[in-house]
Amino acid sequence: MSENVVEVRYNQTKQSKKHNELGMREMQEKAYEARAEQYLLIKSPPASGKSRALMFIALDKLLHQDIKKVIVAVPEKSIGGSFGSTDLTSFGFEADWEVNEAYNLCTIESNESRSAIFERFLENDEQILVCTHATLRNAFETLDESRFNDTLVAIDEFHHLSASEANVLGNVLKSIISKSNAHIVAMTGSYFRGDSDPILLPEIEELFAKITYSYYDQLNGYEYLQTLGMGYHFYKGNYLEAIDEVLDVDKKTIIHIPSVNSRESTQQGKYDEVGAILDIIGEHISTDEETGILTMKTKEGKMLRVADLVDEDGRERVQKYLREVKSADDIDIIIALGMAKEGFDWEYCEHALTVGYRGSLTEIIQIIGRATRDSKGKTHAQFTNLVAEPDAEQDSVNSATNDMLKAITASLLMEQVLAPNFKFKPKSSGDKDEDKKGKGFEIRGLKDPSTKRTKEIIEQDLVALTAKVFQNVDIQKTMGSSVDARYVTTELIPKIIEETYPDLDKKQRIEVAQHLLATNFLKGSEFDANKNELFVKSVNKFVDIKDLSIDLIESINPFQRAYEILSKSVSKEMLKLIQETIDANRSTVTEEEAFFYWDDVIKFMKENGREPNKNSNNETEQKLAEVLIYSKAIIRKER
Repeated sequence: MSENVVEVRYNQTKQSKKHNELGMREMQEKAYEARAEQYLLIKSPPASGKSRALMFIALDKLLHQDIKKVIVAVPEKSIGGSFGSTDLTSFGFEADWEVNEAYNLCTIESNESRSAIFERFLENDEQILVCTHATLRNAFETLDESRFNDTLVAIDEFHHLSASEANVLGNVLKSIISKSNAHIVAMTGSYFRGDSDPILLPEIEELFAKITYSYYDQLNGYEYLQTLGMGYHFYKGNYLEAIDEVLDVDKKTIIHIPSVNSRESTQQGKYDEVGAILDIIGEHISTDEETGILTMKTKEGKMLRVADLVDEDGRERVQKYLREVKSADDIDIIIALGMAKEGFDWEYCEHALTVGYRGSLTEIIQIIGRATRDSKGKTHAQFTNLVAEPDAEQDSVNSATNDMLKAITASLLMEQVLAPNFKFKPKSSGDKDEDKKGKGFEIRGLKDPSTKRTKEIIEQDLVALTAKVFQNVDIQKTMGSSVDARYVTTELIPKIIEETYPDLDKKQRIEVAQHLLATNFLKGSEFDANKNELFVKSVNKFVDIKDLSIDLIESINPFQRAYEILSKSVSKEMLKLIQETIDANRSTVTEEEAFFYWDDVIKFMKENGREPNKNSNNETEQKLAEVLIYSKAIIRKER
């Protein structure tokens, strides 16, 4: 396997794995300190212990804060197991987390509707219920908000919500907050959505006390895991002809194959693609009838245990086996389609190999999280994205890839990064007739806004409107296709503008559309719809990293008949620099404030032996951290 695009080295302080006298790890202890807050937002990466942190907080609220019931909502049934009954007293806590199996709606089989069970739970003496987001949404439709009084509602994978009126779960949360005295604990490993809709409106987000624990905090405190790598490898033709060069059968690996509807799909069918990957791994020896696990023999004679999560026949047996994995020898490779991403834990996983460009930054972070658990003997975790070579100049791809790497790095620091769901368009297949479809379009004579209303939109809303355009399903279908550009510009985009601003007339909608296009897409005065320049041009518009002047690319090497982009090593110092740059860009500290507080900053560092932490629950420490970050930024500019 070739070098990493990004490599991050950590200190191995073991701090994030240590337990205090109550059995809490570092992040859990930090969250527990804020247990008295009515609204609590926990931003922490996969495998950092959010589920158990919630248990500690919820039990305290039941025992000491007059909360009568706890509802835990997760996005999928498979994640519900993380909130099953758990022994906590043996490790020093005052109570155990006990869930009546009849009220874990993610694991029970029942002919009764889950909404009915949910409603009965609110009426009886049971204290804890675990359900899916969908069950919470459906049950809420028939319930008055007052039924949630004296209740803690915990929402896992909180990034599934948005402030958009179209987001039902987001509306449920807003109603519960505004019309009941319920407590809320929101948990997420990726506090961004990849679109223009914030997860929470600013006025609601301000209600939440925030606990931020980043990948840097987590991995820097691991015992075994030292480095995290990320790589983008471009290929020509069929991905099955390239995957063997990035698949290391000596590494515990999750392989995500592309969707059958994606451009990277071979169109042979998902089962045939899995069969081809199995042939690359080695010879099929046997299939365990009880578990569905395959035994494969590599060319070197090594025996591997492989799980196929793509085949629906027997998938439940395979999933059951994976949930019970206890050692590194139990499984070697997992092949999946849409599963084994969010909420899937396999601590021994070393390599997440994903085929096809993942336009969702949230999905990328979730996939990376599959490989970043600490386990004995695992010193390196790797994320590899195998991508069809895009139809764009290599310099443009280099720049876009560098920006994506910066966006991923910022996201690993738990920053809310805005990123598009864009896709690479592979190089032309050589079909001349298809290459001729569509001639692009021109916008000439662009004029100043004709009304005060359109002037306000153009001056203030174009960034958010651009994001909404790219997130539109119909727009995404046209990206890289032969759809005539005029249809996009005269029909689809004005329709989105009409839905967003129903007060505009047709002339005003066209005016806003022209300015949006001129601002975002045009190369000179022309935009070629067939070259799918949208990937290259969209990155800087959607990823809020334009002020990060950091070059992560080290070299460009041959790969297959295309190339791979390799990067400089990103050390913990680099992560810290990126974090401080982001903080400095949003800082409101003035030069006068910096001078006023500087002596206090120096005093704090002498007394505590460390720099002030911007994520501290202490407002004074937060202010001193802002002043220090501001001062460092000024010094860097002067050098």
